[in-house]
Amino acid sequence: MTRSQVSILNSLGLLGITIVLFLAFVFQFAWGELPCPLCLLQRVGFGLVMFGFMLNVLYGPQQRHYGVTLLGALFGAGAALRQISLHVIPGTPGYGSAVLGFHYYTWAFILFSATVLGCALLLTMWKEEWNSETVEVSKCGRIICILAIVVVALNLLSTFVECGPYQCPDNPVSYWLMSLL
Repeated sequence: MTRSQVSILNSLGLLGITIVLFLAFVFQFAWGELPCPLCLLQRVGFGLVMFGFMLNVLYGPQQRHYGVTLLGALFGAGAALRQISLHVIPGTPGYGSAVLGFHYYTWAFILFSATVLGCALLLTMWKEEWNSETVEVSKCGRIICILAIVVVALNLLSTFVECGPYQCPDNPVSYWLMSLL
């Protein structure tokens, strides 16, 4: 595998996680489901994964960038696993709607686990000559990076509208900012 092929994989990874975070944002408004604090922590995990992939897209694949991606995925997986454990007891309802039979937090855990596995596989194929090669960011890579930044900004804005400068409620039912208007 060449460094340019690995850069393409990083661009696709960044695009995939951006789509996931965008869909969470869209479902929040389309289905009227406000994210709980653990959901927001999972979004932070996705943001960290996106940041690691974005570093690889902009500066070329580097092991420390995969470290950022892995730390973000482990953080998000921990938050998702905590939420899964809260709803695994029989008779305990899940939080939010199910998509293809799984709740968002279960999907998040699966995606974070797949990210850890993918990064581990890429790191096992690491070639030392990749450290000295220069990388030129493609136009597509730049567009994906801009989309990722916009999606993270939208999620930050919606979190402020939901919680304001306060701690988010465990079971949010309304937007803090809307209640002020």
